[in-house]
Amino acid sequence: MTHSTTRRNVLRGTVATAALAATAAAPAGAAHAVPRGGAGPNIGILLYDGYSLLDPTGPAEVLSRLPDANVTMIAEKRGAVRTDTADVAVVAERSIAEVDRLDVLLVPGAGNRGTVAAMNNQALLRWIRHIHRHSRWTTSVCTGSIVLAAAGLLEGRQATTYWASAEYLRSTFGVTYLPQRYVRSGKIITAAGVSAGVDMALYLASLIADDDTAKAIQLAVEYDPQPPFDAGNAADASPQLKERALQLLAASQV
Repeated sequence: MTHSTTRRNVLRGTVATAALAATAAAPAGAAHAVPRGGAGPNIGILLYDGYSLLDPTGPAEVLSRLPDANVTMIAEKRGAVRTDTADVAVVAERSIAEVDRLDVLLVPGAGNRGTVAAMNNQALLRWIRHIHRHSRWTTSVCTGSIVLAAAGLLEGRQATTYWASAEYLRSTFGVTYLPQRYVRSGKIITAAGVSAGVDMALYLASLIADDDTAKAIQLAVEYDPQPPFDAGNAADASPQLKERALQLLAASQV
């Protein structure tokens, strides 16, 4: 037997053992996955041209693990919607015309081009306002809070956003900016930049289900951040590092 064949067999055995263990641990009657369209929360994630990839996909990874949850990507039109770098696209399964009610709405952030276009897109803003009127939770990640503000949802509220957009959110829309990973104001929860969407989604999972479920999801996706550098907090960053960070973002976007 060759080394590669042995390795494949070991991998197959590991996967099979894990599958058997999961089946044995499952309660009676739980051998099959619960089909989508069940009684769980309907969670819609808005996609628009130029969004930042992790903004919708990070929370989707967390929220899709909620029991019976239905997570749907939504855009103005069905089909692929490209990120700010244009290198990656995520498929929107529904158009905004097809979605009239959601339990949870999530609006991601984007680069300058995507954010400005979204906040000036009256069709999107009308839809966001309509969905918000009936939602249990309306949420955003990164500059998605600016889109919420443009829709008139953050007036007189506290919120967070991407660190470089904080002054714009405050001065343009009169929002009280809080430099936190996520901020709850009534049924609106805003997250700071990009990766903070995962933190917000775990908090939201605890509100929709309970703390134990949210903790189990955190373990399921092995979210235990231990970055190689202590450089992710804008409050502690030097002006030079901030400038370099914004240069890298601008150079990567189209």
